[in-house]
Amino acid sequence: MKEINSVSVSQFANAFLAGANNLESKKEWINELNVFPVPDGDTGTNMSMTIMSAAKAVTELEDPTMKTLAKAISSGSLRGARGNSGVILSQLFRGFSKVIGKSDELTTDVLAEAMQSAVKTAYKAVMKPKEGTILTVARGAADKAAEMVEVTDDIVYFADEVIKEAELTLSKTPDMLPVLKQAGVVDSGGQGLVCVLQGGYDYLIGKDVKLTIGEDESAKKEEPDVVQYTYHCDYTITLNGSFTNKKEQELKSTLEALGGRVRVNWDGSEITISIRTDELGEVISKSTELGVLTNIDIKNIKTEYTKTVNAESSKKAASEIADQTSSDTSDNTAEAPSEPAKEMGFVSVSIGEGLNSIFTELGCDFIIEGGQTMNPSTDDVLSAIEKVNAKNVFVLPNNKNIILAANQAASICEDKNVIVLPTTTIPQGITALINYIPDQSVEDNQSRMEEEIGNVKTGQVTYAVRDTVIDDKEIKEGDYMGIGDKGILAVNKDMNKVFLDMLKEMVDDSSAIITIYYGDEVKEKDAIALGKQVEEDFDSLEVEVQPGGQPVYYYVASVE
Repeated sequence: MKEINSVSVSQFANAFLAGANNLESKKEWINELNVFPVPDGDTGTNMSMTIMSAAKAVTELEDPTMKTLAKAISSGSLRGARGNSGVILSQLFRGFSKVIGKSDELTTDVLAEAMQSAVKTAYKAVMKPKEGTILTVARGAADKAAEMVEVTDDIVYFADEVIKEAELTLSKTPDMLPVLKQAGVVDSGGQGLVCVLQGGYDYLIGKDVKLTIGEDESAKKEEPDVVQYTYHCDYTITLNGSFTNKKEQELKSTLEALGGRVRVNWDGSEITISIRTDELGEVISKSTELGVLTNIDIKNIKTEYTKTVNAESSKKAASEIADQTSSDTSDNTAEAPSEPAKEMGFVSVSIGEGLNSIFTELGCDFIIEGGQTMNPSTDDVLSAIEKVNAKNVFVLPNNKNIILAANQAASICEDKNVIVLPTTTIPQGITALINYIPDQSVEDNQSRMEEEIGNVKTGQVTYAVRDTVIDDKEIKEGDYMGIGDKGILAVNKDMNKVFLDMLKEMVDDSSAIITIYYGDEVKEKDAIALGKQVEEDFDSLEVEVQPGGQPVYYYVASVE
């Protein structure tokens, strides 16, 4: 193969897009590598959404220079970062971009320096870096790059050897993290990084790779967000067979791959769907596999903003577009608040009508819909912070996989003091708000809230999406799992038994209160019955049962 001694701006932009698309195409496979077999926002999905945010920024550039290309990659990935893996990936891009933005073209020298900068930036962003992760794979690749720059000026040979080293390092991750070895997988974040590198290399050597992002981005560059897709489709599926929470998540993932602004609401024997898409036939085909479609309302929103398939829905479409345009405008051009900024405010991540109400009643100013099933992006958190009229804003991530994105948002925010409380669960977030005292200082409140969340134990009951072994517990697909703060506490085919066994592992002599939040798939009478059983088994403790409405997790329990 002919040597390549330098890469131009356009070549590197295409290589980046090829890497992004390679990761996107393999995200479900990467999701399967996750150690915990839970139906949540997985590594592949988070990394894909992060890099696609950067890829979109790249496609929107006109006549890019290496400096503007580097800025688009860095800014796009930072703002779009979701989950810990996505945040680390964005920090790798940030460090990499610092170096390449200073050059007109890329050589092995520049690439090696950029990779070292990437690793240094990413390690610095993580408070307690753990080996056997994407960080280790990135460092292995960067060290090989530093070695290869002394050997060759050929970027093809250089890149091939770097990727081989990344793959070798990835294969060793199970030896660094016992939990990976027990589950029989390599690190999912590291695998995602290898996919990005491999996609870029494939472009470099002339393979037929995908360079477009979703639709032809150039065709819609001048269109408002509301008409990004051709069709807006609402319909109801009357199910013709059994349906499960797992199938609901699979349906949502399938539809999200075919369009945007997807809403799936499963209620008994019916599912209501809303989606914007260009793949209307595929959407209908996938949906009819589940049952009979009724209440179908299809609008062409791309070419005719307010014309619809019938006169009645025309008014509805126009109203929706007006509302959306108003919403988009208010997001981008926030009006000056009519009242002076208060001293302290709160942003919380939550999902479920009951839990959202609890946070609101406790004084939370803005709720970001999301959590375990969908990790909000850095930009989501930043946007929420900007909407709170306060000088100091506390952010409650309420999930360990959202804390890095929240911290990243705090570092970007320039006009407010943002304090990210390290709440890793919903009960910790609730406890933090309960212990907030408005008349005290920011520092006193932060100290007290952080101390109190340390006294909260959390357990969550969900189901396994695949067979695996964790903490020496054999888990079969469909089993119920009780997951505590540090691992899986109980596994069984019986949900209530799992819940009670989980509580036994959580309760100790210092425990006083058990609070049970039941999810959207649990009937109130079943939750009350379980609460009575808990009162009998733990008769010295106070027991509360509250509707949480959260998806995926049948029960969330706190012990304090």
